[in-house]
Amino acid sequence: MAENSTLLNSAPTDSISLLRFAPSNPNGLLVSSWDSTVRLYDVAANEQRAKFDLRGAQLATAFSDDKHAFSGGVDAQLNSLDLETQQHNAVGKHNDTISAMSYLKNSNSLATGSWDRTLRLWDPRASGQEQASHNLPERVYYMDSLQNRLVIALASRLFHVYDIRNMAKPEQTRESSLKFMTRALACMADGAGFATASVEGRIAVEYFDMTPAIQDKKYAFKCHRQTIDDVDHVWPVNSLAFHPIYNTFASAGSDGTVSIWDLKLKKRLRQYPKYPNAIPSIAFNADGSRLAVGVSYTWDNGEEGAKAASPPSIHVRPLGDEVKPKGWTG
Repeated sequence: MAENSTLLNSAPTDSISLLRFAPSNPNGLLVSSWDSTVRLYDVAANEQRAKFDLRGAQLATAFSDDKHAFSGGVDAQLNSLDLETQQHNAVGKHNDTISAMSYLKNSNSLATGSWDRTLRLWDPRASGQEQASHNLPERVYYMDSLQNRLVIALASRLFHVYDIRNMAKPEQTRESSLKFMTRALACMADGAGFATASVEGRIAVEYFDMTPAIQDKKYAFKCHRQTIDDVDHVWPVNSLAFHPIYNTFASAGSDGTVSIWDLKLKKRLRQYPKYPNAIPSIAFNADGSRLAVGVSYTWDNGEEGAKAASPPSIHVRPLGDEVKPKGWTG
């Protein structure tokens, strides 16, 4: 176990797909897994508070508030989860795997994306009644939202950016500045843009404002790489997360490492000690006091790698000044 981390009890029994902290409760952590479960943990008490046994691997989750959430996965079913009563209901359906979802707070709606090449909007107050469906040119891989923006990462290295006040069509359509498949996406905490990462150990920082002066600020860099015996090893970057206060960001990769980056200085602030396996997902909590790290095999090395892989585990790390940008005076 990495230094200063709490190892959570009752981890999933198969690979972790996603970690999400509650929107205001800093201790509520939702974890979805390929073992067909979604689990809610109280990270301060180190207790599993709820467990939902669902149909098929669960790949995506979203809180609508601290007591209610949604999940979806390979069975294409959208599930509503009552985190207090532990009741769950099937409230909607895609035509293929649900791969991503995001709760749009400003419009009080849930956005879901699927391999069926649609973006769908649901009313969480009306038992998940579908509000709209938009056809997309490719499968949805990831999505994230903040304030009035929703960003969707699609197959073929495409990105759609929506203004959630006008969802009829994308505000922007972009092609990734990275050459290889998108593996992670996260919106900046200040709402100015987003970061994306690829399978070949690179991260790109993008801005929404299309004026040339702002677009000149975008950049990309190599990471999660290591030279071993004169051979350059490159690992996928699986997850990105922005600190809610400082707007620094964390990256996690199949090399089992987590790094903290200063967005403006374009420098790494910290790399934490290596975890025992690949890291499919990370998340900062609501007040930025903790970072959750999901550790499990990500099938980068096929069946052979699975035989030697350690069991899934969830680590929660208290955060200090290492996540502050240089010169922070806030």
